[in-house]
Amino acid sequence: MGRSVSDVTENRNMEISGRPIDDSRSVYSVGFPPRMNLASQFAHKVKEMFFADDPLRPYKGQTRSMKFLLGLQYLFPILDWGRSYDLAKLKGDVVSGLTIASLCIPQDIAYAKLANLEPQYALYTSFVAPLVYAVMGSSRDIAIGPVAVVSLLLGTQLQNEIDPVKNPEEYLRLAFTATFFAGVIQAALGFFRLGFLVEFLSHAAIVGFMAGAAVTISLQQLKGFLGIKNFTTKTDVWNWQTILIATAFLAFLLVAKYIGKKRKNLFWVSALAPLVSVILATFFVYITRADRHGVQIVKHIKQGINPSSAREIYFSGSYATKGLKIGIVAGLIALTEAIAIGRTFAAMKDYRLDGNKEMLALGTMNVAGSLTSCYIATGSFSRSAVNYMAGCHTAVSNIVMSGTVMLTLLVITPLFKYTPNAVLAAIIISAVLGLIDYQTAYLIWKVDKLDFLACMGAFFGVVFISVEIGLLIAVMISFAKILLQVTRPRTALLGNLPGTTIYRNVEQYPETIKVPGVLIVRVDSAIYFTNSNYARERASLMCALSSPIKSFLSTAVIDIDTSGIHAFEDLHTALQKHGVQLLLANPGAAVIQKLRSSGFIEIIGRDKIFLTVGDAVKACAPKAREDA
Repeated sequence: MGRSVSDVTENRNMEISGRPIDDSRSVYSVGFPPRMNLASQFAHKVKEMFFADDPLRPYKGQTRSMKFLLGLQYLFPILDWGRSYDLAKLKGDVVSGLTIASLCIPQDIAYAKLANLEPQYALYTSFVAPLVYAVMGSSRDIAIGPVAVVSLLLGTQLQNEIDPVKNPEEYLRLAFTATFFAGVIQAALGFFRLGFLVEFLSHAAIVGFMAGAAVTISLQQLKGFLGIKNFTTKTDVWNWQTILIATAFLAFLLVAKYIGKKRKNLFWVSALAPLVSVILATFFVYITRADRHGVQIVKHIKQGINPSSAREIYFSGSYATKGLKIGIVAGLIALTEAIAIGRTFAAMKDYRLDGNKEMLALGTMNVAGSLTSCYIATGSFSRSAVNYMAGCHTAVSNIVMSGTVMLTLLVITPLFKYTPNAVLAAIIISAVLGLIDYQTAYLIWKVDKLDFLACMGAFFGVVFISVEIGLLIAVMISFAKILLQVTRPRTALLGNLPGTTIYRNVEQYPETIKVPGVLIVRVDSAIYFTNSNYARERASLMCALSSPIKSFLSTAVIDIDTSGIHAFEDLHTALQKHGVQLLLANPGAAVIQKLRSSGFIEIIGRDKIFLTVGDAVKACAPKAREDA
């Protein structure tokens, strides 16, 4: 199997002198990693699962005071980047903060209706949540506040438990309770470094879910868009003034969005369009008193900053359980959206985003919000995009936005009295239309049909059943795909590329030549209890369908468990009965360690394990190799 140091030196000297190397001998052989005891194996697995980024590395060799400072900087990144903050960064952050504030204020008033809450609660959320995130968050670009999808999801789930019209106080308390538990779940995921759980919701599922939510939200806005209080078969309840306002401003918003998308330097046109729409629509309604002619208006937004809601949260009883259930679902969706947005802009600016730290920040933000009359907040893609294009440098832009919202709550809210609901419906529709990403859906269809099935399952589930069912369908299809891939791994038959020592899939490379008497099989997966029987049966079938063989070579097994080893033992026994030897090539470190611990290496012999497929073929079919 192995070669001595003199063999290696001889081959190197032959290469330098120009003499041909005797490639019938392997210079290297399969390495056996050092044995690890149970404690070491367990520690290694835990580190790989929870501490792959080695978060304690900066603390090594530091003094106690420095460790304390580093710990504070981890919890509050503002203490780190704040030391290098300067006037140039402040200028960019102020401009971007004011810009996203002009976008968030009209959106907040509209999004509150999706959650079946009074408008001030969305403004409360855009005041407190961004402040907390600015101190604890690690993203420089994400803009925090209520978003359409989470508002819809929260409103739908809350309404299933309590009627917001008949029991507004209990409904509001349940909203705060759900927000509290959403924050606790988010913070716990970050604290215990369980962020990988969020990855189970695939990108395809998110695309379908967002598109379905966008369609649902748009359909829900028809009442406000058409001026209908309640859907009915009578046609005289439609209000033409409302339809005119909604249509005109929706067209204006869509044109503004198109301009901002086509001309990046004119991003401010789409950013300011919602606020301009609200101002103009409010002014027209006020001077014409259209509210007296059936145009529905906001009427009243409570003035003042957030009152405490700590005593409003249900910590026991049935409502606490319902709040926990709602908080888990809404919190995970909010978390997934925020992490996706943060990573997108971090990649664009080439900096690292710590997912676990983000979860801790978002969770703390929502817990604090639940105590100050806020509902679930997360990252908004539209506002974050505007924040990025406006030239933000740090999370100070969120602080500026928060300050602007505070001034709005203290001074400006009475001016929204005559704001028509129709313009708010237009703002919501224009905002959520961007969530329908048909180009990505088409790309998913071309790349992976199972991913597309998850995408469409989420879409149709949300549109035709409910938001929760659509999400559940997407998760179930994603899990089904994982199970299919795990239980039915792909296997490939390898052949030799003529004139080389390279062995590749015969279906992918038709020019390959099968080695006479040797069946070379690659399993494109780890061999675990979920697929060991399938892998063994598949190997047996391939042997039966092949011409008479003397050797069966398995290559590139990346990992294995006891069931997989047992399958190898059964295969070895079955092959021996037919005079076929079992060979292994290029086993991974974990595989070779487990095979040695189980005694399987002694069963087949160390001389049956090779570093490469070429070495194995030369050992068991040298004549075939010479002909190739």
